Amino acid sequence: MPRRYSEGKLDMAILRETAERCKNWGKWGPDDEIGTLNYIAPETVVAAAGLIRKGRTFSLALNFDRNGPQKGLWGNRFNPIHTMLATGTDAVSGTQDEGGIRYADDMVSLPLQCGTQWDALGHIFYGDKMWNGYDARLVDSDGAQKNGIEKVKDKMAGRGVLLDVARHCGVDFFEDGTAITNRDLDDTAEAQGVEIRRGDFVIVRTGQMEQRLSIGEWGGYAGGDAPGLAFETADWIHRKEIAAICTDTWGCEVRPNETAEAQQPWHWVVIPMIGITMGEIFYLKDLAEDCAEDGVYEFFFCAPPLPITKAVGSPLNPMAIK
Repeated sequence: MPRRYSEGKLDMAILRETAERCKNWGKWGPDDEIGTLNYIAPETVVAAAGLIRKGRTFSLALNFDRNGPQKGLWGNRFNPIHTMLATGTDAVSGTQDEGGIRYADDMVSLPLQCGTQWDALGHIFYGDKMWNGYDARLVDSDGAQKNGIEKVKDKMAGRGVLLDVARHCGVDFFEDGTAITNRDLDDTAEAQGVEIRRGDFVIVRTGQMEQRLSIGEWGGYAGGDAPGLAFETADWIHRKEIAAICTDTWGCEVRPNETAEAQQPWHWVVIPMIGITMGEIFYLKDLAEDCAEDGVYEFFFCAPPLPITKAVGSPLNPMAIK
């Protein structure tokens, strides 16, 4: 069973040792900007397409609207603001007739990481460096000159694997502060009869989002305490050579963090040092129920980001197809 975070002991020395041990800088050359997505080969995508057997599609995204999880607990993030630029009321009133067409139009304003989203490799720094050793100052007021989200716009397709750790452990959801360990990930995969392979998109279910949706209150979901991956899973991710890691929580790793010496210590390692793209706030209820019903936890996964030039994150609508 996952352990409470307080049972672990993490300090800056362990963090830095892990960072150096898992460091992938230069692995794909000095100019690389896509990190572990390099593990996805053409044959990987072809094989993943063969997992589509019954034609069922699952969106893993929350709707982007005012009812999202943001409550100002993290940075300057807020829920999307949807504004109508032209409406049916305008059309019926006749104000558009001079242009010869009646229409509706709209816009949205949102932080790029307010809902279901990818973290780009320019999102987190280790000291004064980001992924592949690039200077952190290359992310400036004009955006990410290196490691922007647009660099991976054609890389987010392949084999997806759901590790439903909550269901495997016999709970609807994990309580805040519950750390999912390497053994939990391996035991869940074994119980589900699924093998984690190089280039996989691994999606971990804690049940936290479903619990919040069921009670109709987000609480501290987007910035507060949460169940999540233990710091030790950085080694698991590095060893398994997966393409990306995703969860149904706002920040993937367990909170409170396993140390008070660093904020989001797991992030320090997995993004800038390992070079893995991270998916957060994934909606997994429908997919998880289907996987439990048919016993198939692998699928074709496709989740391209919006290619927003020099952005350090992107909203998305990830799709699992079985």
